Amino acid sequence: MWAPLARPFTPLKPTRLLTTASLATLILIWGTTWAAIRVGLRGIPPILGVSLRFAIASAVLLALVPVLGIKLGGSRTERRLWLVNGLLTFAIPYGVLYWAEQWVPSGLAAVLFATFPLLTTVIAHFVLPGERLTGRAIAGALAGFAGVAVIFSEDFHALGGAKVATAAAFLLISPLSAALGGVAVKRWGAGIHPVSTAAVPMGLTALLMGTLSLVLDSGHHATFSTPSILALLYLAICGSALPFTLYFWLLQHQTATRMSLVNYVTPVIAVTVGTLFLDEPFTMRIVAGAALVILGVAVVMAKPAPEPARSERP
Repeated sequence: MWAPLARPFTPLKPTRLLTTASLATLILIWGTTWAAIRVGLRGIPPILGVSLRFAIASAVLLALVPVLGIKLGGSRTERRLWLVNGLLTFAIPYGVLYWAEQWVPSGLAAVLFATFPLLTTVIAHFVLPGERLTGRAIAGALAGFAGVAVIFSEDFHALGGAKVATAAAFLLISPLSAALGGVAVKRWGAGIHPVSTAAVPMGLTALLMGTLSLVLDSGHHATFSTPSILALLYLAICGSALPFTLYFWLLQHQTATRMSLVNYVTPVIAVTVGTLFLDEPFTMRIVAGAALVILGVAVVMAKPAPEPARSERP
């Protein structure tokens, strides 16, 4: 059993407006990170890229610790969660994702990672008492996944290459690990400051991946061009430090299943950005896929109708 916190952190309870604004921020930011990863990989080897991304993000958050008066490592639970979250949420998912995106198109990677809400729903059923699997949750998760698959269906032809197919299959480890990490934070992260939940695990990930890059990236030469540096800074600060702190804060108030649905909406944003700013085509396939995503999220997010009161008979 993990030991309880001696002095639990009391998180700010989000209002509906603040929750909506925070979720919108997560969706808008993470909707752009898929392309930023591909840009960064043009100059920085994958494992080194993960290490640098989270080293910068961790440094930014840790610099705020004394300013905000946050106390780190106050319990064994918090310290153990650092290790679990660092491995499951950051090191494995992003190490696998960066490696796979050397061959897998970002659209196809988004589809494969969209299994994250499905996996979270199933894992939460067995780990989190308040998130039992229901038919509505399954239907909504499947509809959302189908929508993401429809949006990026044109990328499926890329599976014709043997190396791409292998990398795509290996990439499925990423959402599975991330789902386990999210459920673990929900299960044991109550009372832990979200900056602690994000900053220290990202720092540990940076150390681990930096060590691994000495071996795994030995055949790659790093070229720090202006685009790759800008992509790295964007991924570190805007794509990691800010959104993960928001995510872990919201996770203390929302179910793991509901929070995982962010990963259905981000591909819709990615396609919208491509249409508006990169002259990418806008087709009925995108409209149909987006409609399925919205339907799936609405089904899961909707509150169940109250059960009718039972009449008491004499």
